[in-house]
Amino acid sequence: MAEAASIVSGVAERYAGALFEVALEAGAVDAVGADLTRFQGLIDESADLARLVKSPVFSSEDQTRAVAAVLARAEITGIAANVIRVAASNRRLFVFSDILRGYRALVAAHRGEITANVTSAEALSDSQAAALKAALKGVSGGTDVALSTSVDPSLIGGLVVKIGSRMIDTSLKTKLSTLKVALKEVR
Repeated sequence: MAEAASIVSGVAERYAGALFEVALEAGAVDAVGADLTRFQGLIDESADLARLVKSPVFSSEDQTRAVAAVLARAEITGIAANVIRVAASNRRLFVFSDILRGYRALVAAHRGEITANVTSAEALSDSQAAALKAALKGVSGGTDVALSTSVDPSLIGGLVVKIGSRMIDTSLKTKLSTLKVALKEVR
């Protein structure tokens, strides 16, 4: 466990580590991960919720009350809801994305998987994610791959994939930047 805990750092490490241990003991690793992912999706979809989570202007009472209402409406309960409420009451909700990333990394390490951080211009479909996992599994020597996806429309198209210290950038944004530099050198 100590080796896996070094994957994330600081406050997020403590929350992710404690959350993983509790979820593992309860046999709810996948359910907790699904609830955390759903809450992150709510943050990504709502500018107001994102502002509530990240802004230091809101008191812990305001954050706790608002988050409790969001969790109830989204029907997120149990271990995931408890840790989100604790993070809100301790004014640590701003690191939720890092807690989720750390939790996913700990789950992947526990399962013997490697985590690939994938950024795309648009959300990947299930079939695209499955094809990418299969391709990355082939490249990683047969090790199972867990995807941690995010969307960045500025990429225009393509993907940026990070596995460990390796990064593969096939985004149109990078290709256009490279072309721009090459054209400047030609002049």
